[in-house]
Amino acid sequence: MNIIDKAKTWTKAPFDKETQKEIQDLIDADAMDQLTDRFYKTLAFGTGGMRGIMGAGINRMNRYTYGKATQGLTDYLKQCFPNKQLKVAIGYDCRHNSDTFAKLVADVFTANGVQVFLFDDMRPTPELSFAVRYLKCDAGIVLTASHNPPEYNGYKVYWNDGGQIVPPEDKEIIAKVVSLGFDEIKFDANESLLTYIGSAIDEAFWEASLANGTFDSTEGRDQLKIVFTSLHGTSIKLIPEVLKRAGYSDVHIVEEQRVPDGDFPSVASPNPEEPAALKMATDLAEEIHADIVIGTDPDSDRIGIAVRNRNGDIQLLNGNQTMCMMDDFLLKKWKKEGRLDGKQFVGTTIVSTDLVKIIADSYGVETKVGLTGFKWIAKMIREAEGKQKFIGGGEESFGYMVGDFNRDKDAVTAALLACEIASEAKANGLSFYEELLGLYKKHDYYKEHLIAIVKKGIKGADEIAQMMVDLRENPLTVIDGSQVTWLYDYKLSKARNLVTGETKEITVPKENVLIYYTADGTKIAARPSGTEPKIKFYFSVNAKLNSIDNAKKVAKQLDTKIQRIIKEMKL
Repeated sequence: MNIIDKAKTWTKAPFDKETQKEIQDLIDADAMDQLTDRFYKTLAFGTGGMRGIMGAGINRMNRYTYGKATQGLTDYLKQCFPNKQLKVAIGYDCRHNSDTFAKLVADVFTANGVQVFLFDDMRPTPELSFAVRYLKCDAGIVLTASHNPPEYNGYKVYWNDGGQIVPPEDKEIIAKVVSLGFDEIKFDANESLLTYIGSAIDEAFWEASLANGTFDSTEGRDQLKIVFTSLHGTSIKLIPEVLKRAGYSDVHIVEEQRVPDGDFPSVASPNPEEPAALKMATDLAEEIHADIVIGTDPDSDRIGIAVRNRNGDIQLLNGNQTMCMMDDFLLKKWKKEGRLDGKQFVGTTIVSTDLVKIIADSYGVETKVGLTGFKWIAKMIREAEGKQKFIGGGEESFGYMVGDFNRDKDAVTAALLACEIASEAKANGLSFYEELLGLYKKHDYYKEHLIAIVKKGIKGADEIAQMMVDLRENPLTVIDGSQVTWLYDYKLSKARNLVTGETKEITVPKENVLIYYTADGTKIAARPSGTEPKIKFYFSVNAKLNSIDNAKKVAKQLDTKIQRIIKEMKL
């Protein structure tokens, strides 16, 4: 069907009058750019679920795309768990229409005889993952678009272990959804199957977070001065209280960003990966001489941390630095408590820093490496249950998870852990940043950098595809004067040594990712985003750090090296 024919199907039943009018108005206005973007593809599940702009059309988030996804998931659950009273938990964030869409999703489930536990208000995403496990549900849904712009919303599906869906469930659910017609969605709710949840789950989550994210040996919590911002998101519901319960009394909240607001009025993007998003927080930290700044994205799974560097200035850490510090701190504590016996592991992703493995190796702990996205770390935990214990893990995109009481990145407990690291360092006459430099001195200075190139629409998707084809079929052989040794092609599940011709199998699931390794330890990864119209390039370089006093000089050398590579690759 062409675009107009597809659009016209939305101007009649089973679509409601409002939806019909929205599309008919675009047809009447001959708004082909709009119509094309709404109908050239069907929204699909990516690394972080299904995300899209709200509005009518198959490439939009609306009552029918939500409804169809939910009907397909219901049909799949009934297939997997026949003759069982199914239970599902539903959470949502601060985005426009999230509460309305959450009730709609609940209605579709109850219309199909599924018992639903729906949060009575917005909550952080990690709490939904926790609720799935705590309430022994068969699945869970979060309505969120993470840090995407205000016009977006989304739909993330969790399995009964509290982790996001992975193969084979994901493809089987998608097949069910695709096979459905919009007229097969059951919207007539059975309210007797709906239970609202809230404070009891909050209490249980706080208890679990404190148990996993605090350590009795840590002193000086009341001496740590903290600035916190929720960036208009859901973390305001949990983080201030968990810090208070842990004993952190000197917490200063950025008031202009305290109230949840789907317009995110004080920031261009509510993404703690971007320094501009945390400017109000870092400005307040400078004003009151705070030790640490903590900011989270709207659904409170990503965390940004800024600390004072050796010059006394507030400096934003990247996700790799935060992850390495958290891994090392947890491993150090587990070792001190005698809990390391060779049956533990940490988790990370293929595009994250290799320093994670070096740190874990120094403690004799295994590092499991998976594809991008926390669903793969959750899968590691599920597959290791009864054999190995998960300590912690993260990814470069500002996500971290402490313990396995939930199965998704968790900015709530990560915020608590960051404060534990900072308060202990301060009690010892050091700082979070000096502890990081100590890691670099011990294991080498690793410097990472990310470039995300936006390519929107059909043309953009084609351009991104072509960039990956070029990198795959005409691989770089020398990068910044260093010979490329290995090219890992995760789409083909093959790694090839460009020097010797040796090949080896890649055992993780297939994904359209390429990673180059050079003789001098440089690592470059290319990956189209699974949730946004972007292609991402990840750069990692490293060098010896013989003295902490030389850290600034080494960092500058590594930054210069990264910029040379970017220029060489014409990015």
